[in-house]
Amino acid sequence: MNDQTTETAVAGPEAAAVTAEHPLLAEWTGPYQGVPAFDKMDEMLPHLKDDLRQGMADNLAEIDAIANSTEAPTFENTIVALERTGKPLDRLFSYWGIWSSNMSSPEFRDIQKEMVPELSDFQSKIRQNDKLFARVRAVYEGEEVKGLRPDQKRLVKLVYDGFAHNGATLEGEAKERYAAINKRLAELYTSFSNHLLADEEKYVTYLTKDQLSGLPESVIDAAAAAAKASGRDGDYAILNTRSSMDPFLTFSDERDLREKIWRTYYNRGDNGDENDNNAIIAEILNLRDERVGLLGYDNYAQWRLEDRMAKTPERAMDLMMKVWPAAIARVHEEVADMQDVADQEGAGITIEPWDYRYYAEKVRKAKYDLDSDEVKQYLQLDKLREAMFYVAGRLFKFKFTPVPAGSVPVFHPDVKVWEVSNLETGKHIGLWYLDPFARKGKRSGAWATSYRSHSTIDGETNVLGSNNSNFTKGAPGEPVLISWDDAETYFHEFGHALHYLSSNVDYPTLNGGVRDYTEFQSQLLENWLSTDEVINHYLVHYETGEPIPADLIAKIKKAATFNEGFKTTEYLASAIIDMKLHTMDPTGIDIDKFERETLAAIHMPKELPMRHRTPQFGHAFAGEGYSAGYYGYLWAEVLTADAAEAFEQAPGGYYDEELAAKLVKHLFAVRNAVDPEEAYRAFRGRDAEVAPLMRSRGFPVTE
Repeated sequence: MNDQTTETAVAGPEAAAVTAEHPLLAEWTGPYQGVPAFDKMDEMLPHLKDDLRQGMADNLAEIDAIANSTEAPTFENTIVALERTGKPLDRLFSYWGIWSSNMSSPEFRDIQKEMVPELSDFQSKIRQNDKLFARVRAVYEGEEVKGLRPDQKRLVKLVYDGFAHNGATLEGEAKERYAAINKRLAELYTSFSNHLLADEEKYVTYLTKDQLSGLPESVIDAAAAAAKASGRDGDYAILNTRSSMDPFLTFSDERDLREKIWRTYYNRGDNGDENDNNAIIAEILNLRDERVGLLGYDNYAQWRLEDRMAKTPERAMDLMMKVWPAAIARVHEEVADMQDVADQEGAGITIEPWDYRYYAEKVRKAKYDLDSDEVKQYLQLDKLREAMFYVAGRLFKFKFTPVPAGSVPVFHPDVKVWEVSNLETGKHIGLWYLDPFARKGKRSGAWATSYRSHSTIDGETNVLGSNNSNFTKGAPGEPVLISWDDAETYFHEFGHALHYLSSNVDYPTLNGGVRDYTEFQSQLLENWLSTDEVINHYLVHYETGEPIPADLIAKIKKAATFNEGFKTTEYLASAIIDMKLHTMDPTGIDIDKFERETLAAIHMPKELPMRHRTPQFGHAFAGEGYSAGYYGYLWAEVLTADAAEAFEQAPGGYYDEELAAKLVKHLFAVRNAVDPEEAYRAFRGRDAEVAPLMRSRGFPVTE
């Protein structure tokens, strides 16, 4: 699952000449229509504040020119003109995103803290520009729009809604208060993120050789490499990230250490120190509630979901509660199986959250004769990347060719770059950057981003897309082995990249997306990991090169819904808490108490936690992308399971050429140029149904 997807839009001509005095605003030079100067970031950081202020000033000048035009508002001189604004600033934000997510430092965080309020003021000046909004509304309500193409009509609607939904209709004190709230929220989001990153960097657990019982060699090697990178050669480091925590809890025989690692990970942002996030979350919730009240909404979720597929919080909650009973019932079955194993071993324990992964692995071996570590021997990171390229070739007609080292600047030696072209015509499409490994200053999780998107309004632009992960880097020269779940995540994030690369839209705004829909395409791509074509050619043993045995694959497929109770429940608990936090009155809220009482009310099994406990819930509180929207993964998975059944029933299976062509045409290439419900119906011939989701998880299907 993906942890947070971002995208920077591409805009048009420069507002003012950019000189060497403002390197972060400068046009990108070099091959491939110009590429970011990522290799110069250290020397550009001192320019960040001045360049950001210059970029905002230039962008506001562009905006004022549109707003103060004496010409009657038209689609071309207002909507398209807006699409062309802010190109230098967009370039700067490609660097900002790297400093924020991939290469954070105390120096950047200080600048970020200072500049975020100024950025909020800048955005408010655009959203609350009365003359500009009047022109946008004139186009939206005018006669010209009736004669526009469907994608142009959608662009007009998206631009208008972007203003109206964000305070443009307010006046006087309400408008001022709205801008002030946004400014304070921007500060709080930055503080939340930086607190979380600080806890991930601060709480590293170092082990000695006698504390490694049960850990596979691949995990030991990765822990040794992590310790060495921290100056503790000879020790073993378990980082405070999911990719480091998860395998330790799965395999370590040391129960006391499992508890310590578990508590360290799930207490991020909740340690009662300078990085505690509870007070920040309470303030965020109250400000969000006040802000949407100014617009006339009953609660934040109502406002947030108005332009999503779910439309209302009630519809989103209804879907979650259809799945929740089956999920927790499955957890109780899983825990009973684990308790039996523990009792048979004479462990003398009752299953606790730090035991779940450990005993689940034992149950997996007992019920399915399936050893996760044995599976990992066939899941090499580099081979899986080649498998993703194979799938992209078969479905999307994409060819990935490595770019020679040094010919395209990168921000870290771990980052590699590939040119993407059309397999049949040879046409250049763009570049794909891969940053796979965890390191200090890099936020946890996995995500996709783009530095430049496809558009045609000022000549066709290529796409610069990126995938980012936090795999633990192994010893030099050794292959990186990952779990099946991590392999699915790898494919998932690549799905986002394919979404960028497939775009055929004309206007930058149409490269955006509807949050409870955009995860669908990437979730769907996970299904290709378990296709025979990938299994037979890319899942080979890291030492012998032998293909994964057929009997092991049979075990993997037989166990496909194993531990589904855990996976579904830990996710849904976070999604339900997110929705409830954003539909309640947050006055005087105690975050920890609310979390405990809400989970108890919905009968959350005590043997596992939420996937993201509230104080570390970056999706909801590091910004607004997934706030009151974490349910969206489940909403998208309804589409995913329904679409997967279409491929399973197709004559050519998952590589059926006719269905693949419809997939690319209707679900990937159009991005946000078509309403998601219409796009899905064009692909499937009907609306999605919930039953395939329940079947895919092994849950009972009820009418």
